[in-house]
Amino acid sequence: MSRFVIKTIGSALNATSFISSKYASNKALNLFASPRKGRYTETQRKIISSAIYEELSYDNLNIATYRWHGNKKTVLLAHGWESNASRWDYLLKVFRDNDYDVIALDAPAHGRSDGNQFNAILYSEFINVAVRRFSPEVVVGHSVGGMASVFCKNNHKVPSIQKLILLGAPAHFTGVFSRYKSMMGYNRKISEGLDRIVLERFGKSVDYFSAANFTANFDIKGLIVHDKKDRIIPYEDALLFANRFKFAELITTSGFGHSLKDHSITPKLLNFINE
Repeated sequence: MSRFVIKTIGSALNATSFISSKYASNKALNLFASPRKGRYTETQRKIISSAIYEELSYDNLNIATYRWHGNKKTVLLAHGWESNASRWDYLLKVFRDNDYDVIALDAPAHGRSDGNQFNAILYSEFINVAVRRFSPEVVVGHSVGGMASVFCKNNHKVPSIQKLILLGAPAHFTGVFSRYKSMMGYNRKISEGLDRIVLERFGKSVDYFSAANFTANFDIKGLIVHDKKDRIIPYEDALLFANRFKFAELITTSGFGHSLKDHSITPKLLNFINE
């Protein structure tokens, strides 16, 4: 959406909040949780066409998974917001050449998975189902896929996971929420209403959902990759992970942006997986 459209929607909801702050806050949350893209294009379908497709399920929602069989370590790939499993195209050939057993999944309301709404907590449950099905030793998460992977590891016993790679991942939900509120220009009524809805819906306040804090208790190895010029998730989030994740290494890049789709990073991922 253009900046003008964003501000127009924000202003309209702000005005509505003076009539019903609860209604306006619910609308704001629905907007936040509704991806505008992420379903497959024809070009993207070709990328995953060679995979073995399998549907899993969570809470009556189908989870789309894709598998490229290999004989070495099983690696699970979790994409980010408004994306799908095809985003891993730049890694798939290298991983397959190294004979990894590669699994990718589509997040809720993305790709071929069910749902109309998305949040990192629901995504973490999708990841948990996939982990239990495929028993990956390594999980690679990009952006909110990294956050959801941390939530999964924190909330469930997933003994197969030995290593976690976080690519441009947000360290805490507070920051994600704050940037959304600021972008939309929401007033205090809506901002506080959004926080109340999270507490009512998930039984925890917004600041509880800190992926960085959760990693402080992890006994697995981690690799944090973040670009200093990331305009979506600030580099400071990577520093928070690095300060808390005891057995993690931080790799800092410059100029690759939020996507981190650069082949110079791939050998570092391979070294971490293989070591």
